[in-house]
Amino acid sequence: MLKPILLVEDNPHDLELTLVALERSQLANEVIVLRDGAEALDYLLRRGAHAERFEGNPAVLLLDLKLPKVDGLEVLEAVRANEALRSIPVVMLTSSREEPDLQRAYALGVNAYVVKPVEFKEFVAAISDLGVFWAVLNEPPPGSARLQGRRPARSGGDEQ
Repeated sequence: MLKPILLVEDNPHDLELTLVALERSQLANEVIVLRDGAEALDYLLRRGAHAERFEGNPAVLLLDLKLPKVDGLEVLEAVRANEALRSIPVVMLTSSREEPDLQRAYALGVNAYVVKPVEFKEFVAAISDLGVFWAVLNEPPPGSARLQGRRPARSGGDEQ
């Protein structure tokens, strides 16, 4: 089973556009949608409503900056502070072009900071490229597996 893409977005319009863009990229990864930073941390830390979810981290965390309850920068900070989570690629997906947000995100260890394009076509292309890069092309850190599950990889092929 492929690792899921975790999308944390509270804006219904941006959420719909992002899901359309990921669908158009034809990724096989499941997209798990969460609406606020507190729920994202519960999911990642396997607590509360997400205590029984499968073990393992997502292929990538697409994280909005301005979220209710716990903002995206606070989620990023918690992810980077946790040994089990710190290797998750985090892409800040936001409409903020404010330099302090950008600087803080990189200081906290974000892998990429993408400003959401206003034009639908540009938005779809940007999200599609992100999904393909992080879920398919990017090599995970040594010791992490692309696949969820307990079966070891078979030799003689590149499994995804």
